[in-house]
Amino acid sequence: MTATLTAPIAIPATRPWISVYAVMFFSTWAGNQFSPLLLLYKQREHYSALAVNGFLGVYVLGLGPAFLLSGALSDRYGRRPVMFGGVLAALAASTALACGGSGPVMICTGRFLAGIAVGTATCVGTSWLKELSAPPFDPRADAGSGARRATTSFALGSATGALVAGLIAQWGPWALQLPYLIHVALTLPFAWLVLRAPETAGSPGPLRDRLRVPAVGHRRFLRVVAVAAPWLFVAPSLAYGYLPVLLEKTTGTVGIAYATLLTVIALGMSALVQPWAKRLDRMDSARGLVIAISLITVGVALAATANHLQSWIAGLGVAVVMGCGIGVGMVSGILEVQRIAGPSDLAGLTGVFYAIAYTGFLTPTLLAATAGTLGTTGPLLAVTAIGLLCVLALLTAYRKHLPTR
Repeated sequence: MTATLTAPIAIPATRPWISVYAVMFFSTWAGNQFSPLLLLYKQREHYSALAVNGFLGVYVLGLGPAFLLSGALSDRYGRRPVMFGGVLAALAASTALACGGSGPVMICTGRFLAGIAVGTATCVGTSWLKELSAPPFDPRADAGSGARRATTSFALGSATGALVAGLIAQWGPWALQLPYLIHVALTLPFAWLVLRAPETAGSPGPLRDRLRVPAVGHRRFLRVVAVAAPWLFVAPSLAYGYLPVLLEKTTGTVGIAYATLLTVIALGMSALVQPWAKRLDRMDSARGLVIAISLITVGVALAATANHLQSWIAGLGVAVVMGCGIGVGMVSGILEVQRIAGPSDLAGLTGVFYAIAYTGFLTPTLLAATAGTLGTTGPLLAVTAIGLLCVLALLTAYRKHLPTR
């Protein structure tokens, strides 16, 4: 079914996907600038390890509705207005977090809004970039350009947000306010870009019809994509969210800088491997996802080792390995979704994919909750074992239930 566009397509002289790429960059910046500040909230504001990891969990509460609703809304009303709403949520999130010194309510509010911003930008932006990375908008783009651009924008935006926040937190003034204010100041001039990008969706009909995503029941999605998806965010949540807290005694006064370094390494490696990730993906197998989850499982085992030895050097290895796994897994996962989805539910299935994936962000909260009785290394080894079981499950469904489209 061909969607009826809400406005005539006017192709700018420049490539229109760049505008969406930039807006997605700043929206994902809003989501990850909090990560390197976890130690600072723990040290300066005296929150417990469970509390600061709980702030990560609040982020997921905002992500879920955004993933599940923003795709359907953009299919019905168009990509442009929904994406603009996501940018406004990113600005509101940073504003609330800049007021986080007034108590945990403002922090939770900011994290919830950041989840909405990142969920909307990721779901709608990924679909929009795919549509703008094809003729007539970009005749020279190949079939995987949209997926690569979306995942690269996500990785670079997340890395930049963490880098700016981490450097200010370690050595700059107003560490709990300035990073968020910088994000607001840089995002405001770019917010209008989303209103200039060509509209590619929007058609009449009941919204409830858009909320239905038939492709979710596809066996390939259930047995391959849904099994792999959570690990794509188990990796970053452990590599630069939980591990710096575990190594706090080892890193001492440079703990925030170390957390920032882990974030930049992991997301930098994720961006660097993506040109090769497309070559690992296969239309007739789950090779890309098997490689990705295998790398992430090795990374979790390395995290257990780094924690047991209290080795910051081993922690760097965790960031490298998991970063590679994230990059390969994100590209392969999105390409699987794009092959399974029909023209009318691409954004919806993309949202479901990310909603499942982001459940991995709850991992540090669960590990912190069990640390008091089970210690910290044992639960990480249990996660490693679960990862091995998921790799076996992917191998079982390796070439099964391939989309006929």
